[in-house]
Amino acid sequence: MEDLIKQIVDMDRKAREITDAAQMEKVNSEKEVAAKREQIRNEYLERARRRIALNEPKEREAAEKEWKEKEKKNEFIFQKLDKLYTENGDKWVKEIVERVLGSD
Repeated sequence: MEDLIKQIVDMDRKAREITDAAQMEKVNSEKEVAAKREQIRNEYLERARRRIALNEPKEREAAEKEWKEKEKKNEFIFQKLDKLYTENGDKWVKEIVERVLGSD
């Protein structure tokens, strides 16, 4: 009988040791997965930062070019409007005054 109880106690102890070892392995695996995930994330961010650094001068140059083109277009429109005003300003003012005062 004592042997039977001793065997049961030994089996229970071994079962606990196995359970503890499995639990420890699970915790270690979770830590490894978390560390690997963080490493992959950091590597991805570093590659993204390098791509941004490489592309920034090109993007800046393209933006500057587009800005200059728009500025040139705006200058052309401004000059055109200024010319129209110079040519027709007095006529427009006279017409506006006449319409406001109701001179039919």
